Amino acid sequence: MIKERFDAIVVGAGPSGNAAAYTMAKEGLKVLQLERGEYSGSKNVQGAILYANALEKIIPDFRDDAPLERHVIEQRLWTMDDTSYVGMHYRSQDFNEERPNRYTIIRAQFDKWFSRKVREAGAVLLCETTVQELLRDSRGKVIGVRTDRGDGTVFADVVVLAEGVNGLIGQRSGLRAEVRTDSVALAVKEMHFLPREVIESRFNLKGNEGVVIEAMGTITAGMTGTAFLYTNQESISVGIGCIVADFEGSGQTPYGLLEAFKNHPSIKPLLENSECKEYAAHLIPEGGYNAMPELYGDGWIVVGDAGQFVNAVHREGSNLAMTTGRLAGETIVWLKRRKEIASKANLSEYRRRLDETFVMKDLKKYKNIPAFLHGTRQVFGVYPQLLSRAAQTWFRVDGTDKLSKEKEILKSFRKARTMPGLIGDAFKLVRAWR
Repeated sequence: MIKERFDAIVVGAGPSGNAAAYTMAKEGLKVLQLERGEYSGSKNVQGAILYANALEKIIPDFRDDAPLERHVIEQRLWTMDDTSYVGMHYRSQDFNEERPNRYTIIRAQFDKWFSRKVREAGAVLLCETTVQELLRDSRGKVIGVRTDRGDGTVFADVVVLAEGVNGLIGQRSGLRAEVRTDSVALAVKEMHFLPREVIESRFNLKGNEGVVIEAMGTITAGMTGTAFLYTNQESISVGIGCIVADFEGSGQTPYGLLEAFKNHPSIKPLLENSECKEYAAHLIPEGGYNAMPELYGDGWIVVGDAGQFVNAVHREGSNLAMTTGRLAGETIVWLKRRKEIASKANLSEYRRRLDETFVMKDLKKYKNIPAFLHGTRQVFGVYPQLLSRAAQTWFRVDGTDKLSKEKEILKSFRKARTMPGLIGDAFKLVRAWR
């Protein structure tokens, strides 16, 4: 194992870990990055959304050589029942801008590219290396890590934990409690390959334009969760995820939900004749602000999924991961230049910087949404069915006058939830949303 002492050790080589390591290395700090996978991104075969603004703050010219798939010009939001959907679409030619705002990516390729940038900035990367525990001095300050390599002890002034949602190192070291099953989702994803021209024809695209579909409703069998479909250059990413606690005793399986979603009448034609070559399952933090663990302490900082930094309402994760990693790196650089130690008091600067960003502002805004969704299951069953029936009633021209149709629609809502129930659900949503 490496014997020299480092300014910082970064545990993990996903978006948050790479952002932290790159930020520190390009400012001249001695950085060691440890990744248990064969290479950065080796455990991420799935597609994802990249938010340009967060990466621009780290690597302004990333578009020159980053492995980007399509820039998103159309967003579709669907509420689905078993045979139909009620949706909202937004498509704009303005998104065909010189520096697009959102891209679809394939994580394995993107993470490898980001990791190369980290190494070019001067960081040392060791893959296939598992951190077993944090090392502490006699006062309890974290001073390094112990790995599974021979003589695997390595020391640093500060350790950045970018280890993902499980946070096993933090748990073993007593920095955080075990993640609750109601604060994490299990998502399954597949990559379906199609010729580029077929994708563009099916989704009304040209060039590098892309479409994102995000869906909720009866597709999750009454459980709290969502599904998605992303267009890549020559593939389509499709997946679904639900809160882990909801699977317990439900009789449902993640793969069963995904199969049902793929065979939905609105999704099946989009995947027709495609070849599925990749399948993956992973955990996603969904607890938000109220599930957030301690984010810093004497000699350590938490970033990315390990800190529950995912905006579940807007399905944003990579931008929060990269932003928290960058802010952690900038805080450590700031302390190094001031020649101050990475004490808990000094690392509180990380939280102060976080609180000024969209990350904490958005998570605070939606902090009560997870509890609302868990306690209002009709959002994933009753309401999608009611919306579908209402739309079908309204758009079916059958000789019935429109006033009678309005009364029929209102009656169906009252029968399903009662007027007090409807008002109560609306009030709870407004209160949680604000």
